[in-house]
Amino acid sequence: RRFIQNNPAPSTEILAGKSRIFLDSGKTEDYLKLLPLGIIYGVTTNPTILERCGVPCTIPAIHELATSAFSLGAQEFMAQTWGGEDVEMLVQHGLSLASLDPRMVVKVPVTAAGLTAAALLRRQHVRLCTTALYSAHQAVSSVAVGAEYAAPYLGRMNDNGKDGMAQVGEMQQILNGMSSCTRLLVASVRTADEVGKLAAMGCTTFTLSADVVAAMTAEPLTMEAAQNFEKAAGTQKATPKTIGFMA
Repeated sequence: RRFIQNNPAPSTEILAGKSRIFLDSGKTEDYLKLLPLGIIYGVTTNPTILERCGVPCTIPAIHELATSAFSLGAQEFMAQTWGGEDVEMLVQHGLSLASLDPRMVVKVPVTAAGLTAAALLRRQHVRLCTTALYSAHQAVSSVAVGAEYAAPYLGRMNDNGKDGMAQVGEMQQILNGMSSCTRLLVASVRTADEVGKLAAMGCTTFTLSADVVAAMTAEPLTMEAAQNFEKAAGTQKATPKTIGFMA
């Protein structure tokens, strides 16, 4: 049954503003469970995630994952090129990934080889996300190379003795100050509370593990309130009424 009204609500695109939440996973079961929530914009992966999920880092395997994600409503799918310091291999794999679908975004690390490959891929109009940012200055490199996204690793910065929140905040300020359209895609976010703190700092784009996405839908006090609403609804007797007009 389709609900139609003369004055529809504002579109999701308008209401969502600049926000984009990605699911950081290589498991189709995560896609099936979480993409229907309506809060996930796309999916991100990298070779480490694929290995952890038992998925081979190959073009056919990535294509299968992307196809699954797109069928469930994902707007974009990010996959990382590979080849180490071999620029030619990074470009070759990047082109292969980009050719799978126009909604593919190719991730490249912010190394010398990665940036060189990114520049070559950009010339062929490949959509890019620079990844593994650990220092604020790498946001400048990401903007300069023409990346659509730049992904700092919040949790891993903290693990290595850096103030991850401060570094991410500086990166966001750099993008704002340069009037760049590059989105800061904050990765390695460990808790739902960190998402709120990052958003309060002006960050709009995140890639989150399945556990963090699930935590965002399971705030204990909200769950308790929802149960109380259901209890209250169950105690009321359904009484037929004429609504809007008197007989």
